[in-house]
Amino acid sequence: MNRPVREAKDSTTVLAKGAEIELSIEKLAFGGQALGRFGGLVVFVDHGLPGQRLRVRLTKKKATYAEATVLAVLDQSPHYVPPRCRHFGLCGGCRWQDLAYEAQLQWKQQHVRECLAQLAGLRPEDVAAVAPSPELWYYRNKMEFTFAPRPWLPEAELAAGADPEAQGAALGLHVPGSFQRVFDVAECHLQSPQTAPIVGAIRQFVRDSGLPAYDTRRHTGFWRFVVLREGKRTGEQLLWLITTAQGDHHAVDRLAARVREAFPSITTLVHGVSGKKAQVAQGESSRVLWGPGYVEEELCGRRYRISPASFFQTNTIAAEALYEAVERLAGLTGAETVWDLYCGAGSIALSLADRARRVVGFELVEAAIQDAYINARLNGVDNCQFIAGDLKDCLRQAMNSPHYVRPDVIITDPPRAGMHPQVIQAILELAPQRIIAVSCNPATLARDLALLQPQYEVLRVAPFDLFPHTPHIEGVVQLERKAAVL
Repeated sequence: MNRPVREAKDSTTVLAKGAEIELSIEKLAFGGQALGRFGGLVVFVDHGLPGQRLRVRLTKKKATYAEATVLAVLDQSPHYVPPRCRHFGLCGGCRWQDLAYEAQLQWKQQHVRECLAQLAGLRPEDVAAVAPSPELWYYRNKMEFTFAPRPWLPEAELAAGADPEAQGAALGLHVPGSFQRVFDVAECHLQSPQTAPIVGAIRQFVRDSGLPAYDTRRHTGFWRFVVLREGKRTGEQLLWLITTAQGDHHAVDRLAARVREAFPSITTLVHGVSGKKAQVAQGESSRVLWGPGYVEEELCGRRYRISPASFFQTNTIAAEALYEAVERLAGLTGAETVWDLYCGAGSIALSLADRARRVVGFELVEAAIQDAYINARLNGVDNCQFIAGDLKDCLRQAMNSPHYVRPDVIITDPPRAGMHPQVIQAILELAPQRIIAVSCNPATLARDLALLQPQYEVLRVAPFDLFPHTPHIEGVVQLERKAAVL
């Protein structure tokens, strides 16, 4: 074993990949890694906590920073709590599961503050305290699981003689940093207690089926993904099984019959087929094997129909508080025209419909727009219109329409990559009185705010924790058009 190097002023010149060092963790960096310093070198550590003293091994060494893995905890953090899941450390999902929840909220607020200060020039006091999630476990309404030809096993199991080839197909979650390594999930505390037994039953059926799981290197095989969605308020469950066309689809019918008998709580099963090489759980075609092909959910007094591929806020219960904040900050009187950008299945648009004269939603995914119209009918809403297409194109088309009415309020809720620059330019030309920006990524939110700030003033920043035990944080920002801008 290498003798650990203790801190020295000139240590950055002698360290190399593989070196073992001791260091104290100062903070959690944006993205979730722990940060410590060794002499003049910044060291990012996976699964470290502020207040810990660690012995680590460097896995990457650059001129100004290094990355490391933990070998031993020499002094424990006062914020440490025992992780609940047996897969902690192997799974990349709940990487803060060993950090007390109060500390999670504080660090999430700090990360929002740092991002918005650095890129958008906001003050720390502009960012409110993080609203906690009402549920800390089993809060997700959607989980995606991936098939692989064989499970990925930790070194300790391989050293003990475990043979991944002999185990057959894997079905579980990705090992952090790799789309090719999948470990078998035996338990998960994110969606519902029944999730792991369902995944385990499907895994065993697939191993017995004789049909291979998809191989991302060779692009061959049959079984690809399992997606489970559930209505937290309704109790309905949807199973979306995605395969390639390189196999016997009668095997899917047999699996469906097995699942239906073993898990009567599953109210519908959809079989999707995808020939794309990208590891994205989407189907180019689909067939409903039983049930209606969707689940319904209740949110803020509305009922929503959710198809397999439609976007819907993952944490239903926490999303209610977020949507209430959007409504409050939008300041609607009933006379406004509202545009909802990246509207998904229409959840925000419909939650605002009673307080607006008219709401127009824009969304790329056609299936989500279809759901949005169905959801409007389900709730008796007749003042919403939904438009499908790439936002940077369909916003321009809407602005050039003879029926164009300038929006008074714009709501944005883009994916993690944030808004396209052409979408931001269109918003500036539309010049609504108020913008409510919803985001799941403080870094891209800050970038987008900086582009809007020449014409808009940020009034409020309200973070919401929709993803306990992860570094992710949702935010709602209220922007008002500056007085000199029309």
